[in-house]
Amino acid sequence: MSGVRVYNKRLLDLGLTLPGFVERSKVIASLPSLGLLTLAAHTPANWEVIYKELDIYSEADIQEIIDEEPDLIALSSLTARINEAYKLCDLFRKKGITIALGGLHTTAMPQEAENHADIVIQGEGELIWEALLSGFENSNLKPHYSSLANSDFSFHLKHCKVPRYDLLDISNYNRLTIQTTRGCPLHCSFCAASRIISKYKKKPIHLIEKELNKIHEIWDRPFIELADDNTFIDKKWSKELLVLFSQYKMKWFTETDLSIAYDDELLELLAKSNCAQVLIGFETTNKASLNGMDRANWKYKQFEQYQEAIDKIQSYGISVNGCFILGFDTDTEETFAATEQFIVNSNLSEVQITLLTAFPGTDLYEQLKKENRLLKDNYWDKCTLFDVNFIPKNFTVNQLETQFEQLMQKVYSNELVAERKKKFKRTLLNKRKRNTHGTL
Repeated sequence: MSGVRVYNKRLLDLGLTLPGFVERSKVIASLPSLGLLTLAAHTPANWEVIYKELDIYSEADIQEIIDEEPDLIALSSLTARINEAYKLCDLFRKKGITIALGGLHTTAMPQEAENHADIVIQGEGELIWEALLSGFENSNLKPHYSSLANSDFSFHLKHCKVPRYDLLDISNYNRLTIQTTRGCPLHCSFCAASRIISKYKKKPIHLIEKELNKIHEIWDRPFIELADDNTFIDKKWSKELLVLFSQYKMKWFTETDLSIAYDDELLELLAKSNCAQVLIGFETTNKASLNGMDRANWKYKQFEQYQEAIDKIQSYGISVNGCFILGFDTDTEETFAATEQFIVNSNLSEVQITLLTAFPGTDLYEQLKKENRLLKDNYWDKCTLFDVNFIPKNFTVNQLETQFEQLMQKVYSNELVAERKKKFKRTLLNKRKRNTHGTL
């Protein structure tokens, strides 16, 4: 179950009028589940695998699944849709179908998931899946499978199998996903990324090549979104990856940090590899909010370089999508004005603003739970990045929502969106001029 449903009706209605906001939401909703396609690849040949997406579904869709009489359903969902997923699990179990539930939310909240699934999977599914299926075949299923119990029990990416992209109807997608790295060593307090499941690791280049070849067998000129939390941590490995990418006719997108601005060779390779855009979490224009955000205080130390780094990266013709989070304990009304001003003054080609969100399993969640600031025990439908799910420090819930709505209207106004596109086109024109004169 992919996609999110913004809970705040005012913001939902507003979002329908903001092209930039709507476009990214559609992209997220249209991405296939790489986790499930990966499990399909690790499924023994004596099993028949069917892949389905239930973003928007009808009773007929559910009945179709029941009529297929599956032995086992493996289900994955974002936190924002987990309550809907639980209802589906309950429905299928009443029909006598065995349910296995995994993913980030289930890993963080296994006891909750046990109320709705026959089997709860914590951690990396590749380590567990074949043993689980064997247990099913031999009537020896366990209710709980976990790769987190032993810190040495970790999946090495050299054992990756090519996800079952062949299960997809490619005509339904505008992009596909591959994963080249797993986890992120920065360990930001609010981040619900795959570090909850795995420490940082890199996939061998020759295996990434296999995945790219498989995708190109079914799609001539694909758009690929990397399912990475921070692709370019290891600069030497990253350059090998970019050399590989440059050999394919494709466009692609990923998430990283601004350290790429400090490596000219990497930026040059990035430009040659047909990278459409990099998403960078600047997080805030309020430096105080960055203090203590990650373990090494790395982002706090980079704050003064933000503007220069954006210009440097985009000077190579690489679009930067700058991400900002509102709602930190250090934020005030002035923070919203400063964020707007930074976005206007910067040359960012695209912008993403979100609200601070307490995802289960994060340090932020533990902090707010300890301080008794979570709105309720189960607020998962508000884990959309656009809804307030905790008691802010310097605002009421309504005040924070209102400030965010007003900033959304300004940042995603037709005027500012057009201005950002105009600036980036100017950057590309200047790049071509420099290339023509051999100065880059």
